Amino acid sequence: MDSKIEIKVTNPKNGDKVVHSVRPGHATSPSPSSQPSQSSDGRRRRQGQGYGHGEGEGQRNRGREGQHAGRLIDFMPFKKWVPWMIPGFVLVNIFLFMITMYINNCPKNSKKCVGTFLGRFSFQPFKENPLLGPSSSTLEKMGALEVSKVVKSRQAWRMISCIWLHAGVFHILANMLSLLFIGIRLEQEFGFVRIGMLYLIAGFGGSILSSLFIQTGISVGASGALFGLLGSMLSELITNWTIYSNKAPLLTLVLVIVINLAMGILPHVDNFAHIGGFISGFLLGFVFLIRPQFGYVSQKKVPPGYIAPSRKPKHKTYQYVLWVCSLILLIAGFAIGLILLLRGVNLNEHCSWCHYMSCIPTPLWSCRNRQVYCQSTEFGKSLNLTCISSGKSEIYPLTEENTSQVQQLCSKLCG
Repeated sequence: MDSKIEIKVTNPKNGDKVVHSVRPGHATSPSPSSQPSQSSDGRRRRQGQGYGHGEGEGQRNRGREGQHAGRLIDFMPFKKWVPWMIPGFVLVNIFLFMITMYINNCPKNSKKCVGTFLGRFSFQPFKENPLLGPSSSTLEKMGALEVSKVVKSRQAWRMISCIWLHAGVFHILANMLSLLFIGIRLEQEFGFVRIGMLYLIAGFGGSILSSLFIQTGISVGASGALFGLLGSMLSELITNWTIYSNKAPLLTLVLVIVINLAMGILPHVDNFAHIGGFISGFLLGFVFLIRPQFGYVSQKKVPPGYIAPSRKPKHKTYQYVLWVCSLILLIAGFAIGLILLLRGVNLNEHCSWCHYMSCIPTPLWSCRNRQVYCQSTEFGKSLNLTCISSGKSEIYPLTEENTSQVQQLCSKLCG
């Protein structure tokens, strides 16, 4: 929405509260009846034989008053920011993805890679990662969200680092295009400080809810933070409802949110991160994106000589109520969520139907994680793994890293 307002003063009547400045010692502006009339053919004609000295001075005053009134024509009530942070976030995500692929080094660790011409930047096999990306072990090494490490090893930093990592080319492409589309407009309207804090806190909120429900495997991606931006857009429309003349974007925004959340019922999609990010962003929007009324802003912005009809308060009462309630819910929600997480609580044990919010089984797909089992044997400096279900065997160099990732190696072998 364009926040530009036009204030036009055209032929003010006697009752209009508009005061034109007149310097001392000069004639005041003539009444409307003494203004030059407009001829029927559109040409302006003079009344009488001409202007004397006083009339000429009045004409010059009218010119000055016209310029003064011209300054009332338009102004920008809210500052427009130059977006640089959101493009910076995109570059950081792309850079970290390239670093992840460099560390992954598929040709060294796998026999079959996709895009071998890329060298060590080539992708894991489609069967292992259909998104054209690295292995799960590489993502875990880079800081993916893994609940066991957050709870047992107290690596809480993974709840933030995971939102900067992506599972593949398709994953990062979809998220970064969405971030540019949504984030740049928000940064233009509200600045980098508020949008940056909103992005990070919403991403953290998504990680909390994801960790409370999905406690096996790893999770990466900026989707939770992106849903936070969507949620903040919705709450911004609600809390600043009175300054928008066109309410149609609200329905469009709700439709977009519903469609995106519905996509989360597909398998291998962490919809709990989406929901947690959306709820966090929705509440943060009431806190960070509150705007003053136009009436209050216009009183501060108009030039001298304009008398406002009445003094307006900066915010409406309902805006303050939403601000306080949202802040309380945010603090309470984050505190309770962190306490439950660090105690190792699995909310699926207390909510038998909640898992359907992340995946709904259909004849086309299953939501159950297939359990794999391997037999391991150590001899010398090697680790021999044999998949029980398929009988496939593989020998890995016996390192401290491999011994701590036997389950991931087993999943890779049986996949």
